Amino acid sequence: MHTQILLTILVSFAAALALGHFVIPLLHRLKFGQPIRDDGPQSHLVKSGTPTMGGIFIALAMIVTALIFMDAVSVHLWAAIIGSVAFSIIGLIDDLKKVLEKNSKGLRAWQKIVLQLFFGTLTAVYAYCTPEIGSELYIPVWGQCIDLGIWYIPFNVIFMIALTNSVNLTDGLDGLAGSVTCVDAAAFVIIFMLMGANTELGKDGMLFAGMLLGAVMGYLRYNTYPAKVMMGDVGSFLLGGALSMLAMYSKLQLLIPLMGLMFMLSSISCILQVGSFKLRGKRIFKMAPLHHHYELKGVHETKIVSVYTLITVAACLLSILLIG
Repeated sequence: MHTQILLTILVSFAAALALGHFVIPLLHRLKFGQPIRDDGPQSHLVKSGTPTMGGIFIALAMIVTALIFMDAVSVHLWAAIIGSVAFSIIGLIDDLKKVLEKNSKGLRAWQKIVLQLFFGTLTAVYAYCTPEIGSELYIPVWGQCIDLGIWYIPFNVIFMIALTNSVNLTDGLDGLAGSVTCVDAAAFVIIFMLMGANTELGKDGMLFAGMLLGAVMGYLRYNTYPAKVMMGDVGSFLLGGALSMLAMYSKLQLLIPLMGLMFMLSSISCILQVGSFKLRGKRIFKMAPLHHHYELKGVHETKIVSVYTLITVAACLLSILLIG
C-alpha cells in the first residue's frame, strides 16, 4: 500500500509537470491572461496578462493518474473526482467570463452561490446515500461520531460552499493556495493511513489525497514566485471541492477549520472587514483577505506564503494528534 500511494503521488506530479509544459503555451496563444483588480495591491499590476486557468492541468493530472491506476480504485475515487470537477466547472465559467470580457468581475456572487448550492447538494446527497460515508461526523478528542441524520445534507452543502470560497479567497499570491493545499493533502494521506486504508473508501480516500498532492506539487513548479501561470477560479474551486470530498470521506469536517486554518482566516478577515466598514465606517485591515493586509504592510509575498505554509503544517500535525 505504501508503494502504491508513493507511485500515485509521483505519477500525478509527473503528469502535472508534463501537462503544464503544453497547457501554459496554449493559454498564452489563446490570450487567456489574468485580469488584475484595479483596487488591489499595486504590485500585482505587473502580473496582468499572466496566463490563468492553470487549475485545468491540475484536474487533468488527477484524472490521468486515476485512469492509470483504474484497476486499484473503486467508484468512491471517481465520485471524489466528479465532485471536485463539478465545483471547478463553476470556476471555469467564471474565468472564461473574465478573460473574454477582459475584466476581473466574472460571474456575479449570487450566480456562483446558486451553482455551488446545486453541485453541493448533489455531492451531499451522494455522501448521505453511500453506506460507507453515511451521515456521521467524527468529533475530535472525544473520539466518537455523531449522526446528523437528514441534517447531514444541508450541513455539508454549507460546509462545501464555505470551504471552496475560503480557498478561492486565499488564492491571491503566487503559490499561496497551492502550498497550503499541498500540506492539507499530505495530512489527509497520513490520516487515511492511520484510520485504516483496508476498506474501499479508505483506500480511495488515501489515493485521491495522493493524486491531489502530486498534481498541486506539479502545478507549483509553474506557480511559485514569480508565477508563470495562475490557477484561476477553475483551480481554487477544484481544490476546495477536493478538500471537501476528503473531509467527507474521512468524516473530519469539524477538523477542517484547524487543518485549513489559513483558508478560514481569509474568509474571517473578509467578513470582519465588510462588517466593520458597514457598522462603523472603518476598516480593520489595510485590505482583505488577510494576506493582502500584510502585503500592504511591506511583507514580501514569498514570506507570507512561507509563513502560511508553516502554520498549516503545525495545524495539520495538531489535527493528526487530535484524531489519535
